[in-house]
Amino acid sequence: MNDWKQLHWPEYLMEAAELGAFMISACAFGVLLEHPGSPVHAAIASETFRGAMMGVAMGLTAIAIVYSPFGRRSGAHFNPALTLTFLRLGKVAPTDALFYVVAQFAGAIAGVVVAALALGTSLGHPAVRYVATVPGPHGLGVAFAAETAISFLLMSIVMVVSNTPRLSRFTGIFCGVMVATYIAIEAPVSGMSMNPARTLGSAMAAMEWRALWIYFVAPPLGMFGAAELYLYFFGEGGVFCAKLDHANKVPCIFCAYRARSILTTPRRVSWQTTTTMT
Repeated sequence: MNDWKQLHWPEYLMEAAELGAFMISACAFGVLLEHPGSPVHAAIASETFRGAMMGVAMGLTAIAIVYSPFGRRSGAHFNPALTLTFLRLGKVAPTDALFYVVAQFAGAIAGVVVAALALGTSLGHPAVRYVATVPGPHGLGVAFAAETAISFLLMSIVMVVSNTPRLSRFTGIFCGVMVATYIAIEAPVSGMSMNPARTLGSAMAAMEWRALWIYFVAPPLGMFGAAELYLYFFGEGGVFCAKLDHANKVPCIFCAYRARSILTTPRRVSWQTTTTMT
């Protein structure tokens, strides 16, 4: 219950703002690239090339968020699956994880609402459909497997890069490159979500509930699997922090939680120690 006294409202609001900004960017570029009335859409006939441009745009958006003042402060999760995975790893306080997840869902929904107000009916056009993530023509099973696989790979990269001192500062860039690649290549298969909140934000606006369960189950499953594999090889001591960009001069609620946990964990007295003392 002591965790309830350690609420971090600035970080929660930052997480909401980060995913809100990501959704606004996704909606804006979705209209720019896919709406039939857009001059960019008219100028680029290739659907594949437009997909690649969307990937680059969203990859750069992700990188900008990770290295923004908000991202450096909150850890730049803006994804419930990522937050819950770090909770499993013991790097996030349960109450912080709860409020992070709530904030992320709220931010995603708010971001689409703001985008809809700014972009008008263009965002709801069938060619854009509020940038909803839906399974591709290969079916639900393939979409589920694809979402699980890309989430597993992303979390694996995050675990390895963020916990390698000489590479850790590039974690956000690695993530951005993967987002860009996934959108360009994998989006036709599953819609490329990896993020339950991101999918729900678009689904609520588009009233698109088809196969929503995939985007709530597959991303956490993939990321949890990656975390378990990492723990198997490196142990809990191999996980440094839940931040994607750990700037030393920025307050870190995750390091503070870890310090509190160490201080409040009772020390075990071994049989050998007891025998020596007697």
